[in-house]
Amino acid sequence: MHIHILGICGTFMGSLAQLAQALGHRVTGADANVYPPMSTQLQAAGIALTEGYDPQQLQPAPDLVVVGNVLSRGNPALEYLLDTGIPYTSGPQWLRDHLLRDKWVLAVAGTHGKTTTSSMLAWILEYAGMAPGYLIGGVPNNFPQSARLGESAFFVVEADEYDSAFFDKRSKFVHYQPRTLVINNLEFDHADIFPDLAAIQRQFHHLVRTVPGNGLILSPAADPAIAAVFEQGCWTPRQYLGLAPAPDGAAGPQWQARLGSPDGSRFTVLFEGREAGSVTWGQTGEHSVMNGLAAIAAARHVGVTPALATAALGEFAGVKRRMECLGEVAGVRVYDDFAHHPTAIRTTLAGLRAKVGADKILALIEPRSNTMRLGLHKSQLGQACSDADDVLWYQPRGADWGLNEVVNHSPVPAKLATDLDTLVADALALSGPGTHIVVMSNGGFGGVHRLLLERLAQVNGRKGAAG
Repeated sequence: MHIHILGICGTFMGSLAQLAQALGHRVTGADANVYPPMSTQLQAAGIALTEGYDPQQLQPAPDLVVVGNVLSRGNPALEYLLDTGIPYTSGPQWLRDHLLRDKWVLAVAGTHGKTTTSSMLAWILEYAGMAPGYLIGGVPNNFPQSARLGESAFFVVEADEYDSAFFDKRSKFVHYQPRTLVINNLEFDHADIFPDLAAIQRQFHHLVRTVPGNGLILSPAADPAIAAVFEQGCWTPRQYLGLAPAPDGAAGPQWQARLGSPDGSRFTVLFEGREAGSVTWGQTGEHSVMNGLAAIAAARHVGVTPALATAALGEFAGVKRRMECLGEVAGVRVYDDFAHHPTAIRTTLAGLRAKVGADKILALIEPRSNTMRLGLHKSQLGQACSDADDVLWYQPRGADWGLNEVVNHSPVPAKLATDLDTLVADALALSGPGTHIVVMSNGGFGGVHRLLLERLAQVNGRKGAAG
């Protein structure tokens, strides 16, 4: 079958393309901008790409077109598709119909931590010899690619709440019908498609409705937004996650993590009050510990003992763009992080602060997500950075609001830049040996990571020559 994918360079659709090819289909695709890293992965896999949406790419007609959710009515290729009657479907529906139907699906949902937790879970199953399939919205460092078919009945999927396609406004995850479901957390996000938190909770309840009675749902014990979803009805056993000890003498959840170090680099896992294993790893922050605990609990549901799962996490290598250290020059470390929500910014910086102590933390932040660009979280942004020593904000083009208010009310020294050269110069002026520069954006941020490392090398090279 010839499958053509419109919007192929997104992480989900590009991963789906590689799965379709692995199933034996001929796969081609198009995107408005054919860009790496996904374009590089696809071309290396022999998948032909077209830049733009000229209808000629649908001549002769493919057997099926998979339409990405970035396309909307008025797109020339989409209009031609509808006019000519070529069969089409959404990415999530294709995944369900052609791959997930006969699998034990382990889905990871929630506002934050989906990619990391999915990567942890897939790695635990791999470490246990279960050869799972997976589709993850990022690049896990323990695997060579972001998706694969696997060699067993188990399939791990990052379960996104974003909509499925122009004709299907249900969340992607409604299609997956998991037997094991993790809901990490739940906050308001994606303001471009959801009017409020209640609208997101309705979609999460649709997901809860699809989990069978002999399945399992895992979630934190103290998340009122998730609790409100369950109050709408739940027909599946649940287990809860939390940090030990439980607050105010309350009975603890079934799964608990007891920190062995303030930065979360060591913790002990307790299941039903008994120690079940310990983790020593390179991740930091309580949010990482909770992600790891969820992955351990989900793996137990398919037969992996906590002792084996904790050993696996000791070899977890992280995910690209999740506090990924890109380099160190003259004692200055530069990290890349995907944080694009106040909670993600806060927990990431808190985890780094716990790790580095009194070392200087400099945060460079581009509020680029659709929700950020609308300014709906602006009142929380300043406080989210309280664990940094300095913050440099970058004003993205096309934003509906200015960052001056955030800068003026920042609890730590903050400055606004509107061009990358100024941003890099300001960052260099604030940096010295022992500085940790954390670059936060859900986009490419103009390659500022590379610019920083290059300029640091140039400056320190000149200093060395002068000395």
